[in-house]
Amino acid sequence: MREIEHRVNCAIDATMSVIEGRWKGTILCMLFKNGTMRFSELQKEIGEITSSILTKQLKELEEDGMIRREVDTSGKIKVEYSLTDRGYSILPVLYSMAEWGARNQFVQVIVPKVE
Repeated sequence: MREIEHRVNCAIDATMSVIEGRWKGTILCMLFKNGTMRFSELQKEIGEITSSILTKQLKELEEDGMIRREVDTSGKIKVEYSLTDRGYSILPVLYSMAEWGARNQFVQVIVPKVE
């Protein structure tokens, strides 16, 4: 697992250090929904991600033990990604975050009128 500089000695920071990143939640959810996927499949499914960013996010998720990267060299080389047990273990957290986001994304901010 990659070594992460601790911002605060807090369990929330430990969780966020693994899932922070624009696309990590999306990648984890896609691997849960679709099972094993190749790099090109992930990139196509996400749509608006560059190869370099996808590579970086996948590498960090692999270093954190969330996903498994398997290289098949029998014939044409292909690389596939799948969730590890640790990756599956964060899904309830992501689900809770999604529920919270759905309930709070349209919170109305009321600005008082200046007269």
